Amino acid sequence: MPKPVHVAVVFSSLAILHAAPAQSLDEVIVTATRSPVAVMDYPGSATRIDMATVGLTGPTHSSEVLNRAPATMIQRGSGQESLTALRSPVLTGAGACGAVLVLEDSIPIRPVGSCNVNELFEVNVEQAAAVEILRGPGSSLYGSSAVHGIINVIPALPGELPAIGVALEAGSNDYRRIRIATSSETGAGGFGIALVATDDGGWRDSSGFSEQKLNAVWTRPLSAGSLTMRLAATHLDQETAGFITGEDAYRDSVLAHSNPNPEAYRDAQSARFTVHYQNGSGLELRGYLRSSRMDFLQHFLLGQPVEDNGQDSAGLLFSLTRANVAGGELLLGADAEIAASSLLQLQDGPTTDGTAAQNAIRPAGRHYDYDVDSQVLAGYAQWRRPLAPNWSIEAGVRLEQVGYDYDNRMIDGNTDENNVACPGGCLYSRPADRSDDFTNFAPRLGLVWRPVESLAAYLSMARGFRAPEVTELYRLQRQQSVADLDSERADAVELGLRWRGASAGLDLAAFTMEKRHAILRDSAGFNVSDGRTRHEGVEYDLDWAFDKSWTIAGSGTIARHEYRFTAAVEQGEQITAGNDVDTAPRQIHALRLRHDAERFAAELEWLYVGAYWTNAANTARYDGHDLVNLRFSWQAQPAWTIALRVTNLLDTAYADRADFAFGSHRYFPGRGRAAFVELAWRKD
Repeated sequence: MPKPVHVAVVFSSLAILHAAPAQSLDEVIVTATRSPVAVMDYPGSATRIDMATVGLTGPTHSSEVLNRAPATMIQRGSGQESLTALRSPVLTGAGACGAVLVLEDSIPIRPVGSCNVNELFEVNVEQAAAVEILRGPGSSLYGSSAVHGIINVIPALPGELPAIGVALEAGSNDYRRIRIATSSETGAGGFGIALVATDDGGWRDSSGFSEQKLNAVWTRPLSAGSLTMRLAATHLDQETAGFITGEDAYRDSVLAHSNPNPEAYRDAQSARFTVHYQNGSGLELRGYLRSSRMDFLQHFLLGQPVEDNGQDSAGLLFSLTRANVAGGELLLGADAEIAASSLLQLQDGPTTDGTAAQNAIRPAGRHYDYDVDSQVLAGYAQWRRPLAPNWSIEAGVRLEQVGYDYDNRMIDGNTDENNVACPGGCLYSRPADRSDDFTNFAPRLGLVWRPVESLAAYLSMARGFRAPEVTELYRLQRQQSVADLDSERADAVELGLRWRGASAGLDLAAFTMEKRHAILRDSAGFNVSDGRTRHEGVEYDLDWAFDKSWTIAGSGTIARHEYRFTAAVEQGEQITAGNDVDTAPRQIHALRLRHDAERFAAELEWLYVGAYWTNAANTARYDGHDLVNLRFSWQAQPAWTIALRVTNLLDTAYADRADFAFGSHRYFPGRGRAAFVELAWRKD
């Protein structure tokens, strides 16, 4: 059903091109350089979602905000779980989170090699001052994991928070949420606190969750500069619902509300403390301490073992900016990080839910029990200068080394924990103690042409990379005793155009990217880095204020994500060069009509996800879906605001995620119509 979208895009584009000339071009992003930079001068694709939009959206899940950006599709799992597509297919598996870098105030929320595929629940999107999404390989400032792009959640500073504010919300299926914020600011500095606590009964059986997020900030002047300290903490306790199975099962309302895994759960905590100092001489220092813990039932595995993992890390980011270096501005920096990570996988009793052969190779007891100490050291340089009238060049390079020291706390090999062999060998294999190092070199080059103030065109060539995740190296199966893996690398070229008018704006980008050494599990169950994929497409982001209080905005992508190799992989799947990568819609579009008055705001949103293959062989397919959401916000009194949000207004039957595995169609069904009402009070 993409034709109406194409008509809307063409109509809106023609209207924009006839809008008035540009007046103000002060739009900035901070993620590209960790400091404010004009988006018109940035050679790459970037979207900034501001605090007002986050507030109107009132997200119950990070996907409701992040999916506003082109080429972004966060698939919601159960509760607060998620899978990410950012100029990519929807990524799964141990290295999925390693392909997209998640930041909080420009600092990664997890150590290199120890990310979590659901880690977006560790950041407070609900109360963010802004969310920035950069698509394509990250700049030279960011190393491992910035392959397909960057998501940067920027918490509020004291001046962006009320003196005191409280919001109470209630919604469908026993949904309750409270948001609290307070701040104080003087000439000597300021502090602010933002807290959100949510209790959701869950719309599927046994699928509720309780979640709390805290952000605190303290600022003050220091030595001709400024010092900012932040504390972030999160806790999630959820009951988890699993896949429902059967072709088009999501269309059956009884099945959609059911939960085949009522015993499943996830319990996760995280905490981060950061210090940021900058002065007028171009010096910036960022230090951080981070800790995270999670245990959950792996209900998707035979035997349902429990995983308990943890990460403690510390790091320092240093950068120095100097003007008038060879006619331009030079940014030099170095990053250092140390981390201690652990993983325990434990199964309480014997496996009984598979065939006799499957049960025999999955013994009770510990399967994995290991520690990994990691070190990261990186240096980078980024230089920008005018080339000629209306032209500028940006060149950067990053050299990064990642080291892992792995300590197996069990018996080496693939026996059970007591060294008793399984018939043909147990499934879970533990390498002997070892160390691994990965060195990556990533160049970047960008050109920007601005013939007039309101128009910019750019060309970008960049490399992204990620070192293998710890679990890809040391959580092996069957007879594999060593995983000899390379870092994944992606080389991308992008051509883009930006136009800003007094009442309209337009962003267009065309990209191509080749990814090599993609890590996968082959048909023998071995982790190998033999994969290769190609990613090509176009993206658009446009808005037009056709009246003083009315705006129409559209965003989307038309892209193809293609396998470039042929191989048999786990579960008997066959990958063939030239096929689409599974779970990669060729089209994703959004259209929003928004009304803003002095005390009233409303938005009607249409989201379109195109059809996609649900298996690598391209024999099973999901037809895609359309969703409509409606949001209102009314400032009844200067201090009082009432909001109403209705998601899936038309009560469409759809799947948040469609998959084909173990010979069956399976789905995370999408929620039907749901309504949420919020009453907020604030004093500035």
